[in-house]
Amino acid sequence: MRGYLDHLAVERGLAANTLASYRRDLARYTALLAGAGLTSLAQVRPAHVSEFAARLREGDDEHPPLAASSAARAVSAVRGLHRFAVRHGLTPADPAREVKPPTPPRRLPKAIDVADVARLLDAAGLGDGPLALRDRALLEFLYGTGARISEAVGCAVDDVDLDAGSALLRGKGGRGRVVPVGGYARRAAEAYLVRARPALASAGRGSGLLFLNSRGGPLSRQSAWAILRQAAERAQLTASVSPHTLRHSFATHLLDGGADVRAVQELLGHASVATTQVYTLVTVDKLREVYAASHPRAVG
Repeated sequence: MRGYLDHLAVERGLAANTLASYRRDLARYTALLAGAGLTSLAQVRPAHVSEFAARLREGDDEHPPLAASSAARAVSAVRGLHRFAVRHGLTPADPAREVKPPTPPRRLPKAIDVADVARLLDAAGLGDGPLALRDRALLEFLYGTGARISEAVGCAVDDVDLDAGSALLRGKGGRGRVVPVGGYARRAAEAYLVRARPALASAGRGSGLLFLNSRGGPLSRQSAWAILRQAAERAQLTASVSPHTLRHSFATHLLDGGADVRAVQELLGHASVATTQVYTLVTVDKLREVYAASHPRAVG
């Protein structure tokens, strides 16, 4: 198990949070195998893997039932472990090959319309101090680039080229991608860099990150969440708004505007276009609404 996790960290470049989840999942799996009297992976049979998958969904005395998405992750970790063992000659066969992860229900991403995004961004910039300029720049950056919250707070000043209108984002697993920065986000970032960030930086120890807190240190994900929540409250948005809401809105508005799904995939940093295609379901719903309202024989 340690060899497999090292392989995921070094050769596959998985994020630390993902590795921690896999480590917990595999510790639970190996505890089940040990409880069944097994002493090596070579003794594992498909029934053992199926029992583990069933227990994930049902729960036991020590663990509550897992949602389909969490159970799917745990089964995937087990399948990967057995593939690794076969590939390295540790076991003669793969007992997990035929055990499929549970399929999580497809949830459509939540997006807010363009007018609500504008209200949210305007609410973030209320006030004259450096924090107001930072907050507006942060939210404009999130919506203007489609960045994950971790990518935004981890972005360095040197990663942003405002003259070229681009930014380097480092995504999951350390994968980097260059994305365009639109005019609104560029102007908000320029105002923040010139009129606000120097004052914030003077209170700290010289952090090179783009977004700083009031003490001059790196802005945390939790603080970025709080900034967004406060702006949503000031904008009186009734829908629940999270940093991912801006990312979803970014993708949905691009597709509504005619962008190709593969271009949106590159902008979002998805490894597979299948991940991006969930957004096309949102636009299909919108097309149905337009059709129902516009076509003379849509109803009846």
